[in-house]
Amino acid sequence: MGHRLSKIYTRTGDDGTTGLGDGQRVSKDDLRVETYGTVDELNSAIGLLRASLTERNQGETLDPLLSRIQHELFDLGGELCIPNYRILQNECVNRLEKSIDQMNETLPMLKNFILPAGSVPTAHAHLARSICRRAERLLTSLKHREDNVSDLSLHYLNRLSDWLFVAARVISRFDGGQEVLWVRQDAETK
Repeated sequence: MGHRLSKIYTRTGDDGTTGLGDGQRVSKDDLRVETYGTVDELNSAIGLLRASLTERNQGETLDPLLSRIQHELFDLGGELCIPNYRILQNECVNRLEKSIDQMNETLPMLKNFILPAGSVPTAHAHLARSICRRAERLLTSLKHREDNVSDLSLHYLNRLSDWLFVAARVISRFDGGQEVLWVRQDAETK
C-alpha cells in the first residue's frame, strides 16, 4: 500500500459513487462493485466460520487454509477493484483441488442431497458456500459484459464453492455430528 488509511470517511461517496482502484468513479450499484462487495461478504462469512471453529476448538486442521483463502479473496477483490490487474495464480486453484481430494478420501459417498444445517460451524460453511456461488454468478455476469475479468478468478470461485461444500461435510463430523440429509416431503408422508 502506498499510503495508510488515516481518515476513514472522505465524503466522496455521498453522491452514490465510489472510486475504483484505477481512479474511475462508478455508481455504487455498478456490477463490478456488487461483485467485489460480494467477494468481501464471502470473506466475512469465512471469518465467521473460522471464529465458530476456533470457539469449539475445531479449527486446527482447516484454519491454515481458511486463513490463506481469506487472503486470496482479498487479492481477488483487488483484481476486481482495479480493472486488468492480476494477482491470483493457478496455484490457488490447485491447492483447493488437492485439499478437496484429501478431504473426500475420508468421507462416505453421497447418496442424498445435504441440507445446509447441522452444527453452527457446519451452517457457517454452507452459508459461505452459498455466498461464494452468488459471487461466482456475479463474476460470470461481469465477465460477459466486460473483457477484463480473468478466467482464473472464475475458476477460483468455482473451486472454492466446491471446497466449502466438502469442508462443510468434514466439519459436520466434528464431535461425532452427522450431515442433515434432505428427505422428499412426499416420501415422508407415505
